[in-house]
Amino acid sequence: MFFGIEPDMTVVEIWPGGGWYTQVIAPYLKTGGGKYYAASFAREGANERILASLNAYQELYVAKPELYGDVAMSALTGPIAPDGPVDAILTFRNMHNWIAQGMADDYLSDFYDALKPGGILGVVQHRANGSGAPRDGSFGYVYTDDVIALAEDAGFIFEEAADINANSADTKDHPFGVWTLPPVSRSSTVHGLQEPDFDPARYAAIGESDRMTLRFRKPAADIATSE
Repeated sequence: MFFGIEPDMTVVEIWPGGGWYTQVIAPYLKTGGGKYYAASFAREGANERILASLNAYQELYVAKPELYGDVAMSALTGPIAPDGPVDAILTFRNMHNWIAQGMADDYLSDFYDALKPGGILGVVQHRANGSGAPRDGSFGYVYTDDVIALAEDAGFIFEEAADINANSADTKDHPFGVWTLPPVSRSSTVHGLQEPDFDPARYAAIGESDRMTLRFRKPAADIATSE
């Protein structure tokens, strides 16, 4: 509701992973005849792990239109939406990866181009405000001002922020970054091991991260320039 998604829209989710939000968004769009794109990795040149993930996603969601409606897969390398401009693009907890990779500017520009004039960009991201976290995305937390500046540089208009995904218990000073918290619950720098003095109960009690929820819009004035 905050992002303004209607069931007859065409919506792209960027990097949907195992499909947690697919299970929320796709059935909703199905009720109004909308379309859902899962924009992830390209198959060409992908390693076995990525191919297995893509195949699992296809089997779980694309192959079950009776549950999820019109679900299609596309690649972030493009085109994100092969059938033309879309109504909305959503991304959940991915911005830190793009900042760390130096790809945030390029991806946001691609999102802008893939949206219809007046289209929506919705962003949920681990929030670093006031935490002293580095600005390079390496800790998983990102500053709200940085996300807004990146989106505005790409041409988007910032409309509104919400605290729907806020968690005031998150102190954001965890030894293994945001991944110390659930659902990852990392307990060591080495996978499969645990630091001897590490107390996982402390971080389980915090719960999942404090997150910003931001809505941007592509200017409707682009209608004039696109005709």
